[in-house]
Amino acid sequence: MSINHEMVVSTINMFAFLAVELTLLFLLISYIVGVLQAYIPPAKIQSILSSKRGKGYIVAGFLGAITPFCSCSTIPFLKGLLRAKAGFGTMMVFLFASPLLNPIIIGLFAITFGVNVTLFYFTIAMGVSIIAGIALEKLGFEKYVKPEAYVEPDKKGCGSTCGNNAQPENRWLKIWRSTWEDFKKVLPYLFTGIALGSLIYGFMPTEFVASVASESNPFAIPFAAVIGIPLYIRAEAVIPLSAALAAKGMGLGAVMALIIGSAGASLTEVILLKSIFKNKMIWAFLFVILSMAISAGFLYQYLF
Repeated sequence: MSINHEMVVSTINMFAFLAVELTLLFLLISYIVGVLQAYIPPAKIQSILSSKRGKGYIVAGFLGAITPFCSCSTIPFLKGLLRAKAGFGTMMVFLFASPLLNPIIIGLFAITFGVNVTLFYFTIAMGVSIIAGIALEKLGFEKYVKPEAYVEPDKKGCGSTCGNNAQPENRWLKIWRSTWEDFKKVLPYLFTGIALGSLIYGFMPTEFVASVASESNPFAIPFAAVIGIPLYIRAEAVIPLSAALAAKGMGLGAVMALIIGSAGASLTEVILLKSIFKNKMIWAFLFVILSMAISAGFLYQYLF
């Protein structure tokens, strides 16, 4: 494959776009989560998302479904749940379900592929997310959360204004300071992931993906699931792109696997998760997403 000017421009544009978008999203969502933490007691969050109550897993799944987050912007919300000490299993359900079931993807799914396919996708994504959250908690994967992930950012210079009697403007400043400290910690991870994802996006032609993931290739579905992770695709683009690949000859089972792989995880998200999880937890996260993508691809191919 020869490198041309268009590929370079596409890579640079994607990097600039994602750098601005994800920076703003991270800061905005982190700040909103900080405001919620200031007004909602941790005990209330623990009660709602407690894994000791079976419905906590279902609540976490539907909380993920109504939050319009992509795989990367889920991370600030996850950090807030960790600091509130919500149930580990329910947090994992939210982590899996949020980017896969956000309202944008579900709406575009219904418009592009119809109600039956959308219901199939929703059932698979919600079901596997809940099962995976329960399984990871029962298997003791909570020990692979880094201890510092539970700690609030440094509050130096806050002084006496950090108490419960702080003036409103000081409280907002305190939340912003905490948000900025969080952002500085994840900044190297964020920009490394964006750079790698942009390179793959700019230099991997859709014709290549469609050709190796055609219906004639028995390994098309696993390939599509794997390639979806480094190929960072925004929620608004993943469905139209998948429809275009299907028109170019990509099998519909492989399309399903690509959508789950790209929406459920991304290279940028995986790198960001390194600031929260130890390696074994990250491998478990990838295993769940890939297993969901591959099984959904083969099941879709069989049923439809």
